[in-house]
Amino acid sequence: MQNYKAPQRDTLFTLYELLGFESHYADLGFEEVSNDLVTAIFSEAAKFAENTLAPINAVGDEEGCGFDNGVVTTPTGFKEAYQQYVEGGWPSMAHPEEYGGQALPYSLATSMAEWFSGANHSWAMYPGLSQGCMETLKAHGTDKQREMFLHKLVEGSWTGTMCLTEPHCGSDLGMLKCKAEPNDDGTYSLTGTKIFISAGEHDMSENIVHIVLARLPDAPAGTKGISLFIVPKYHVDENGEKGERNTVVCGSIEHKMGIKGSATCVMNFDGAKGHLIGEPNRGLNCMFTFMNMARIGTGMEGLSAIEAAFQGALAYAKDRLQFRSLTGRKNESGPADPIIVHPDVRRMLLTQKSLREGCRALAIYCMKMVDVTLYEKDAEKRQIADAKLALLTPIVKAFLTETAQECTSYGMQVYGGHGYIKEWGMEQLARDTRICTMYEGTTGIQAIDLLARKVVGSQGKLLQVFTQEIRTYCASLRDKQQFNAWANAVESHVDEWEQLTNDIMKSAANNPDELGAAAVDYLMYSGYVSVSYFWLQMAVTAQQKLDEGSTEVDFYQAKLQSAQFYFDRMLTRTRSLVSAIHSGADNLMSMSEEAFYQG
Repeated sequence: MQNYKAPQRDTLFTLYELLGFESHYADLGFEEVSNDLVTAIFSEAAKFAENTLAPINAVGDEEGCGFDNGVVTTPTGFKEAYQQYVEGGWPSMAHPEEYGGQALPYSLATSMAEWFSGANHSWAMYPGLSQGCMETLKAHGTDKQREMFLHKLVEGSWTGTMCLTEPHCGSDLGMLKCKAEPNDDGTYSLTGTKIFISAGEHDMSENIVHIVLARLPDAPAGTKGISLFIVPKYHVDENGEKGERNTVVCGSIEHKMGIKGSATCVMNFDGAKGHLIGEPNRGLNCMFTFMNMARIGTGMEGLSAIEAAFQGALAYAKDRLQFRSLTGRKNESGPADPIIVHPDVRRMLLTQKSLREGCRALAIYCMKMVDVTLYEKDAEKRQIADAKLALLTPIVKAFLTETAQECTSYGMQVYGGHGYIKEWGMEQLARDTRICTMYEGTTGIQAIDLLARKVVGSQGKLLQVFTQEIRTYCASLRDKQQFNAWANAVESHVDEWEQLTNDIMKSAANNPDELGAAAVDYLMYSGYVSVSYFWLQMAVTAQQKLDEGSTEVDFYQAKLQSAQFYFDRMLTRTRSLVSAIHSGADNLMSMSEEAFYQG
């Protein structure tokens, strides 16, 4: 497989030149987090991704995880790579010093998570889930619970999971049956089975801290009766020291299409000792801290796959000789021209490139908003950032993973028949990435969350917070004639976005199925328009750098040309989405169940 390279230059461009992270960090009290410091950290992270994680990516796919009577072993090299990760201080970056952390910004740690996933998706899932576990404890745990668990989690010697779903309930958590019985000492005994638990059991850390949803004996039915618990693999005393084995055991691991190096476990809780987090029957509210971080993280997995697919496809397209260019020979000394000269290959590569950079800008913008919610002292600024995150989190999760399906498919397609065989790594990338539209809430669930809960639920107010920012930026470009057409395109789509919202709300008032019928198309529309806003900003920034006499002419010129492609060929995809939304629910719901198959 083409050697993975961490996209340091484009990430730095997005952070500093596009989104102003130097002043962002200073405003939040991180004056010591300079451009030079970030560049140095990025350099070390890139080495770890490229030299340690990427070489064992195919090994994980080939070997998978081992299972023997409840004991899970990870593929060759995974445990050693995790030890390097811990020794490098990577788990502790964004956590408070009082728990052994480095107190660096959330966005700094998360931006590099893309690279670890791009180099080795399966491996990156083990430490990735620990971050959400720690954030949940920080946000909702008691002082005693934080002292017991956070030090070892921050250090990385322990890892964390999230245990939500069960065999019968899938994403409908209101149906879960796992029970939590109170003990005399203030703890609880949990009994039940959880499935699809990523990193639920493995040999990489000394202890595993499960964050578990369960019901108390007197809990009301549905989602209002769910509580949240900490259930460690090994008991933990008040000093945070590991004790005897708890009665939580891995019953089996799944045999999967992809991410085979990541253990996906069935976890059986047999009176396992746990600790209540937060208030009784308010567990799902607490769990959203974990789930929202996991959703942004899953979006980043989609982005990392787009990046890896683009890198492999681009290298191959430059090297592979097939046919002659329609406009004349480009490779006079060879028997054919490299396939990058052919328009259709360029269509695929530019689709990958425009989504790679546009989606990275959207994702890092969301990280910036997370920073504000975590560290900003001004309550109004926190509230605005929180509103933007509420709107954009389901878009990041679903749009970045759906477009990753297209881009990894193109990664295979550029290779032709070679893309379908293992040695190039493209088919593994496509298989590994397929899960991203499913876990942490499917695309359909994200779409309903966006449209029904966030947009309609707020009567359009959450949407207006973001669209007002876009309109303000577009208005600032009135005197830049070079960008008027693109700014007008963005602004007209924002107007249409709000009009679509109003139309759907009116239709849904008479028929609630209109929300479900429109939801996925509405989310994808929202994604293309959001990314267009960032491509407009990238184009303006690139032109400014060229006007200032930058020596990186090719880099900035490519930004302008990629923006042209996005506005001409990607943003125009919204036309079919609008048509589908306007067609309504009848074409989906009028057919009887019996009529579906008559064959």
